[in-house]
Amino acid sequence: MLQQLEKVKVKWGGKSDTVDNWLLARQSLLVSYCHLAGLNQQGESLPEANDIANFCENLMDYLSAGHFEVFDMLVDDEVEGKALKQRLYPKLTQTTDSALQFNDKFAEALTIEQAAVFDSELANIGETLEERFALEDQLIAHMYTNAD
Repeated sequence: MLQQLEKVKVKWGGKSDTVDNWLLARQSLLVSYCHLAGLNQQGESLPEANDIANFCENLMDYLSAGHFEVFDMLVDDEVEGKALKQRLYPKLTQTTDSALQFNDKFAEALTIEQAAVFDSELANIGETLEERFALEDQLIAHMYTNAD
């Protein structure tokens, strides 16, 4: 995911402050995700509650920026843009719902039951983020392709 982010930054970076800031937020989210995932692979213990809360906060900030600041900027209401919105927005909404469920489940102190499923849920949210980033990259590409 980090390699794909670097490709996107190289290709589209520097053309819009809003997109650049959003990609920096994506990078911060990925770093906090990798930190959690890496910690879990080092031993049998769960990450610190602060690390989980930090990831959840980054996740919510990133999702909010996309939905409330970036998505509408990336896609105009021309015919092709409308078709792209109809195709991608439902999928983006599904990833948002999954991320919100993860946040609701793990942003606060973990119960024993939650701790038992944390690793698999973290892996699932990683897959969800990868899917989401690919969808968002299509929106970014659309903006710059149509701007030329």
